[in-house]
Amino acid sequence: MKPSAQPGHIDHIKQTNMGVVYRYIDREGPISRISLSKKSQLAPASITKITRELMDAHLVRETEFPGLGFRGRPAVGLKTDCDGWHFLCIRINRGELVFALRELSGKLLAEDIIAFPADSRDFVTLFLAQVDAFFSRNHRITERLTAIAITTDAIVDPANGIIRHSPYYQLTDLPVAEILYQHTGMPVFLQHGISAWSLAEYFFGAAKECRNIIQLVIDENVGAAIITDGALLHAGSHSTAEIGHTQINPQGKPCYCGNHGCLETEIGLHHVLEMAAQFLAVPEGQPLTAEMLCRAALDGNPAARELIEQVGQHIGDIAAVMVNIFNPEIILIGSPLNPASSVLFPAIRARITQRALPAFSRELTMTSCEFTNCGTLPGAALIKEVLYNGSLLIRLMDG
Repeated sequence: MKPSAQPGHIDHIKQTNMGVVYRYIDREGPISRISLSKKSQLAPASITKITRELMDAHLVRETEFPGLGFRGRPAVGLKTDCDGWHFLCIRINRGELVFALRELSGKLLAEDIIAFPADSRDFVTLFLAQVDAFFSRNHRITERLTAIAITTDAIVDPANGIIRHSPYYQLTDLPVAEILYQHTGMPVFLQHGISAWSLAEYFFGAAKECRNIIQLVIDENVGAAIITDGALLHAGSHSTAEIGHTQINPQGKPCYCGNHGCLETEIGLHHVLEMAAQFLAVPEGQPLTAEMLCRAALDGNPAARELIEQVGQHIGDIAAVMVNIFNPEIILIGSPLNPASSVLFPAIRARITQRALPAFSRELTMTSCEFTNCGTLPGAALIKEVLYNGSLLIRLMDG
């Protein structure tokens, strides 16, 4: 290795080791230093040094274990110290912003939903004004601010904090992380909504005990995210695992990507409800919703059941290929059609069973996502990820 590369290499090792230690303390604390050494496979001396630094930064503290019935000095373990450490989550939705102030533990302290009909010409000015207004409204409860997490269903470059293209606000190559950093002085982390949503399910939700996860989203957009061996696939790139623009019907409707009959144009929620409107009657002036379609299917309407089954078959064909490649423990389904899971899920599973390797599909679990994609919990999961990989810890310890 060249001498010039050595300092960066050492810094990366320090960051990684610190993240590993913090993760075990956060997830299993109170935990002893001996257990930390065994689980992290780091030398006791390294554990002592890292935990001392975390304690000096007031990110970790010592605590006595609950009484175990032994005599003598009480056992001492380590746990995270999240009191007073806050971060801001921002969710950019169509026509609205969702702000949340949270502790490092993820605990919600304050949340606001703000109408935001901005266009690209005044987006930055209005966006920063709303950030300032949220801090102003909550200044009495805000303590040590550590970071900002932004999630949105746009084409993003997480590594560089850039929104490449947003269908909501006609944004192109907006360096939102740098703009917000210059405005607030805090590190900013950006991620695609579906990817961050999957992290939320992994850290807090339906896939909490799993290391290998496929999440499928059937909504206005059709998408996927993959976690393999506990790490988000494509975490630092500009793309999620793209399935929505897989062509399934060459004679289908034109898609904005330039193709015809993409998965998104065939089973996206807008298209599904258009199809349902041909056979479901609704009161005049009332829009047809996914909830109405699901209720009709559960009430035995054959056309409604067939439509939802077709959605499951199409997404199941793609899922079967993904199962063969990634061999997941669990498939999470995030969709407004989930109330009819008794119709949708068997259709997906039947296609996977038919087309994927039996050894991979036999033990596969399928379940609904516990959370939704429109709130700020995915942003909290993004902060959890950068704590666990050490990148945010290093920044906090450097002041």
